[in-house]
Amino acid sequence: MTTYVLRHGQTDYSKRYLVNGDPSQPIHLTEEGRQSLSLGWPTLPLHTVRTWLTSEFPRAQQTASLLMGVPAAELLIEPRLNELDYGEFEGRPFLEYAVWLDGQGPNEQPAGGTESQRDGIRRMLTGLLATLERPGPRVLVGHGLLISVLLWHQNRSPKEAMPLFFPEAPFVPIAIPDDELPGWITALMRDLDRDVPGDRADRGGADIFRIGEGSAVATVDSVSHQPDQKDLPHA
Repeated sequence: MTTYVLRHGQTDYSKRYLVNGDPSQPIHLTEEGRQSLSLGWPTLPLHTVRTWLTSEFPRAQQTASLLMGVPAAELLIEPRLNELDYGEFEGRPFLEYAVWLDGQGPNEQPAGGTESQRDGIRRMLTGLLATLERPGPRVLVGHGLLISVLLWHQNRSPKEAMPLFFPEAPFVPIAIPDDELPGWITALMRDLDRDVPGDRADRGGADIFRIGEGSAVATVDSVSHQPDQKDLPHA
């Protein structure tokens, strides 16, 4: 069997590169976000999926429900798949969080938050692994950071250390066979236990604060918009 992992569609927040780690906020898909779901249909076994899972966030549940169709099958909510808790950065531009993260590192919690970046990734990976307890094939709708971590792992170079910032997550499902998923999780958990390079030069330095060649940062959700260079980090 297989687990298909994808991120939710575009929202007004992701379009403006604002962060939202609070599931109580009523943030839903834009019209463009709803239309983009058609990109996922050809790559998902929609007629044979036995388990649908999402985070607690409205945008993830809306994405899954639209893909499932009406009437929809049962949708399971898994809080461990939630977006990162951004603490004091909630609702603010991602660049502000990126500057803080670059200075403080991935193991620090932002003020008002409940987890560090690395803690959040661990939580998401634990939630992903737990989906194997559900019948497959299964579809999981999550958030940019989880999908970007998985894409980085899928394309990583041998002995490459986990970075502080990841490639941007597109709206394209990642298909992970059941017999491979535990190995992915084990390898990524091992990466999380290693120290991240401590100096800014090792983590990309000032380069993370500019956009180039269409690349962006994992937790910036939109892949179809070209922001001004001054507004977003580059990784």
